[in-house]
This record gives sequence, C-alpha cells and structure tokens, in this order.
Amino acid sequence: MKRRDFIQYTSASFFLPLILDGFGAKAHTQATTPFMKAMLDVADANDNILVVIQLSGGNDGLNMVLPLDQYGDYSATALRGSIAIPEAKILKLKDTPKTGLHPSMTGLQRLYDEGKLSIVHSAGYPNPSFSHFRASDIWFTGVDSDKLSTSGWLGRYVSDRYPGFPDSYPSTVNPDPLAIQISSISATVFNTVSITSALAIQNPDTFATIVGDKPNIDPSPLPNTAGGKYTSFVRQQQISSFAYAGQLKVASAKGKNMVTYPANNPLADQLKIVSRLIHGGLQTKIYYVTLGGFDTHENQVSTTDNSNGNHATLMQRISEGITSFMDDLKAQGIQDKVVGMTFSEFGRRANSNGSKGTDHGWASPLFVFGNAVKTQIIGKNPDLKALSGTTGNYNVPLQNDFRQVYAAVLQDWMGASPASVKAILLDKTFDPSPIFKNTKVLSNEAEAPLAALNIFPNPAQTDTIIESDAFARNNTELVVTDAYGRSFDTNPTRLSRTQVRINVSGMASGKYFVKVDTGAEPLVKALMVMR
Repeated sequence: MKRRDFIQYTSASFFLPLILDGFGAKAHTQATTPFMKAMLDVADANDNILVVIQLSGGNDGLNMVLPLDQYGDYSATALRGSIAIPEAKILKLKDTPKTGLHPSMTGLQRLYDEGKLSIVHSAGYPNPSFSHFRASDIWFTGVDSDKLSTSGWLGRYVSDRYPGFPDSYPSTVNPDPLAIQISSISATVFNTVSITSALAIQNPDTFATIVGDKPNIDPSPLPNTAGGKYTSFVRQQQISSFAYAGQLKVASAKGKNMVTYPANNPLADQLKIVSRLIHGGLQTKIYYVTLGGFDTHENQVSTTDNSNGNHATLMQRISEGITSFMDDLKAQGIQDKVVGMTFSEFGRRANSNGSKGTDHGWASPLFVFGNAVKTQIIGKNPDLKALSGTTGNYNVPLQNDFRQVYAAVLQDWMGASPASVKAILLDKTFDPSPIFKNTKVLSNEAEAPLAALNIFPNPAQTDTIIESDAFARNNTELVVTDAYGRSFDTNPTRLSRTQVRINVSGMASGKYFVKVDTGAEPLVKALMVMR
C-alpha cells in the first residue's frame, strides 16, 4: 500500500475527534486538504483568517436573495406562487432597489447596509451535477464537472510548500492547527483527501482529564520495513495531536465571547466557538462550519405564511449566526482580520413543486462578509424570462463560476500570487471576483463596468453566454477579437432579449475580447478560452 493510500484509509481510526461545546471539531494538519493548503502558503504574509460556512443540502437562492425588479414573474402561479415571499415583507437593501433579502435576514440586511456583505449572484459551474455528493466534491476539489481529482484544489497550492510536513509539525513557528472544522455532523469532504489530526474533549475544562498531558506511545524501536514506517508515521501523528490539543485547550480557556449569541441556532453555536478560539490567540488560518437542512423538497414554507416555515428558520440562523459572530469580532477589536463566505453545493429550481418545496437546481447566490468587502453586488438578479439548464426549463443560469470567488479569496484576501492561483485551479485562469476591490473596469483595455456585460462560463471551452442589457436595443453589434484585433466567427445565437450564446470551439486557448457596440461607448470584457 502506498503511503498516501495508507494515510487516507487509516487516519480516521487513529485520531480522536475534538469536541468543543458538544460539537465535533477536526484540526486539519495534513497539507493536502482543499481550503487548508492555500491558506498555509500565505500564513507568513498576513494574519487574515477565513471562515467557510457550508449550507448543506442545496439552498433555495431565489427565496434568500429576491429579485424585486421581477417580482411579477417571481410570484407568478406558474413559477413559485405557492412559496413566493410577499413583496411587502421583503427586506430592502441600501442603494440597491432591484434586490432584497428574505424577511428573516434582518441582521444581514444591516451588514449589507454597513457595506460588510457582498452578494455573488448565480454562482456555480458549467454542466452542473444535481447529486449532493458529486456536487460537493466539485466545489471542494475545484474541478470541472466532467473531471475528478484526488487532491484538494487548495491543497495543490501548497503541496510542496512545507516539505517537512507532517513530521516537523507542529513547530515553534507553526504551533497551531492549520485549519479547524467545527460541526454538528461529520465533515467527510475533507477526510477523503486528507489526514486529519483530531483531538476529543467534551469541553475545554475537562480536556486535560480526558486526554492527559502526554500521549501514551510505546517508544521502542521499529523495524525498517513498510509496516514499521507506517507505525512510525502513526506515532508521529499521535504526538502532533496531543501538541495541538494543548494549543486548543489554552486558546479555548483564554478566549471570551463579548456578545450574547442566539439560542437554538447550530450555526451560531459553531461560530461562537470560532470566535472564542480566535480571541484566545489561536493562529489557525481557516475555520470551517456547516449548517444542514437545505434540501427543501417539501414544506419549505408554512401553510399560512410563505415568509415563515423551514426555510425561514434556516435564513434566520444564517443571519443571526453571522451577525452575532461579526459583532463579537468587532467587540474584540479584530473584525478586520476575518472574512467569511457561504456556499451550497447547488441551488434549487426557480419553480416550486407540488409539495410547497423546490427541487435540485443550478446556480445560486452566495455571501462573502467582512470589513474587507468592497463590491457588494457581483452580477445581477437572474433573468426569470430566460431560465435554462441541463434538465428542464426552470434552472437559474450560471453567471459567476465559483472558482472566481475562490480566486478572489486566495489572491485578494489571503495574498496568493496570480501564478499560484492559476496552478491550483488546474492551470485555468479565473478572473477573481471583484469582492475585495473597488474596481470599475476589468483591465487597462478600457473594458466596461462589470454590471454592463457578463460572460459565463468564463473561461469557456465550447459555448459561452454573453449577457448585456445592450442586446435589448436596436443595431447592437457583437464582436470577438484577439489581442491583435483579429475577429472570429462565433456563430452567435440569440437566447433572450439580453443573452446571446457564442461558440468558441474553433478558437485556440488564450485571451480574447468580447465587444458589444451600442453606437455609443462600447462594452468590452475579457474572455478566456481554455482547453
């Protein structure tokens, strides 16, 4: 058996689960996990912290971020009349009249109005999978939907960064876990691609009693055989586990929560632990938490009020959990150090089903929150007259590839270089979403504002969709050129009043420019073709 395979198949049986306040917490110390590895590479450059919130089950984005500019279509009986949120109850957003939030998200409404919340519309990837397991795997590994990877997409970034890992870790320079996962459920997505050092306690006060001061490991020499080497490796991991346990115990004891978190809220309970560990001085770069229950095929709303029900409870937990966490960080004086993001493995269909619920769908909005947020709306509300997808006619089309968000987190928040980001995304270039920038143009080529022209997917392999309100005008011309000004025949096909599909299968890999000429100032945006 190869060492890598041994690690994958035996790690779970050798390491104890860490529990803080009743939640399983896994200290990810192997540098092969998706979100862990890239963050470690820039740990020396800044002390920024990333908190990832998984909304497990496939969140209904259209009832979370609501298209006020298309409320008639949204609430139509043929679409989602049976679950539509009443217009009068939708929360309005500052300087954003076209978009609102679910009535249960008053806390996130406040964060948005304060400039601390970014909404990334219609995030996903081309040719989506509607399987919970496969879709989650795609998000964690960063692969195309027709590809597989045995390594995490962020793991590839730092695979060679720490050649002495794990034998030389923890160290005086890196004494703390590289990432911590806190969840009420087992997080198998990381365990499939990594080794996890896990430490089990019921709470910080009883930790020393349960674990003890030292690992009880036989110090006798081992034979120079494959079995001896594997046993030596397991011994080292056990020693590391106890060392990390000590760090966690100290941080948990020192840390304090400065605000009161809401009761009966699993997400808030987890974020409360994260805040306490950060306040206690733990230098962990990434925290990962999970909120389940989003597979709302039925009874998504109550029978008497569509603004209440199961999905409303989930929206309230997201909102109250995040805002309590942010208020806590502010009270601690460390709010500038932390950025968080939400994601769900897929969205839901735009139409409701016959059970007052929604079925698996394509793209869905995600949130990025923190003081570092600059651009608050990425993309636009999905066009409910141009629903599409690979199955049926009620899927929300893709606008933003999720790897553009990952690129922004890595490059603009955690400090990774553009070359490193390209490498960890399997040698594909994804323009970072302008979440952390006040950018009005995309490059020096006088490209148009982001809201004026959208291209998805981008990078493209065969077909891609060009979206612009300019297409609704007369005498609009679409041209695709390379850097030398040479134009290409892309066989454009009109999909709706604002969308045109082009074919790039005959074009070589590289950077191109899409220009929409309206007779006034042209709209220009870069298009990457990747094979």
